[in-house]
Amino acid sequence: MKVLAVETATSWQSVAILDGSRVLARHDQDAAGSHAKLLLPTIDRLFRETGLTVKQLDGLAVSIGPGSFTGLRVGLATLLGFRTVSQLPLVVVPTLEGMAWNLKGASTLLCPILNSRRGELYWALFRWTGDDRLERVASEQVGTPVMLGNSLTESVLVLGEGWTVEESAIRASISPSVTVTKAPDSSQKPSAVSIGLAGLERLRRGEHAGIGISPLYVQRTAAELKYEESGGISPVVLRQERVARKVKARMAAARTPMAQVQANRRRATGRTRDGA
Repeated sequence: MKVLAVETATSWQSVAILDGSRVLARHDQDAAGSHAKLLLPTIDRLFRETGLTVKQLDGLAVSIGPGSFTGLRVGLATLLGFRTVSQLPLVVVPTLEGMAWNLKGASTLLCPILNSRRGELYWALFRWTGDDRLERVASEQVGTPVMLGNSLTESVLVLGEGWTVEESAIRASISPSVTVTKAPDSSQKPSAVSIGLAGLERLRRGEHAGIGISPLYVQRTAAELKYEESGGISPVVLRQERVARKVKARMAAARTPMAQVQANRRRATGRTRDGA
């Protein structure tokens, strides 16, 4: 089963195409503030590398949050656009859950942590069971480093940029009886590969995203409240429509016979020479 997976919940953009557990292509980069500009070209690049087209995929998977409000909207809207044109099933994976997939099979309680805003953090708790099933011990929360530290009552493996930034403050509020271990550096960042693997499980269970899906913000933004008051059009919907138009045009171009393309070019060249 082939899936296109996208992770844009933080400044670290990650895109991958998987065939089951096999990674066919992936690209990771720092995209702070540039997801809208970089995401589609990155997806195009992976399609070129694999030689695949949208129609050869079996599904789409995207990180749903919490995380950067702008990044989440860009990622979700982009894959909604792909879904609109291709009619492929779309699954959404909570960002912190996806990070827990970075450490599949770990025997210790997992606590992925991301930066929020105003000195706060997002976190959740997960545990891998003996049958390779990820169990959610505590749902997504947002709060101060002290609140996070107080919530840890047993030995835990931590990961994510939130721990890197707020380690001292978190440790200061953890009971001395609790052992905290940092995960390997290779597991610290959100990954489209992990989103894809978690997404494949959802696809197999038929857990497809509905029509009115929206990012998992955990906390409300001032922009979202103003939007509701104004009755305007959602930024997610606007980008979804733009992406759908672009993908539709590209798919149509891919179906155009080469002879027709060459004829169109000759006509265009002839008009230019004639001064048209």
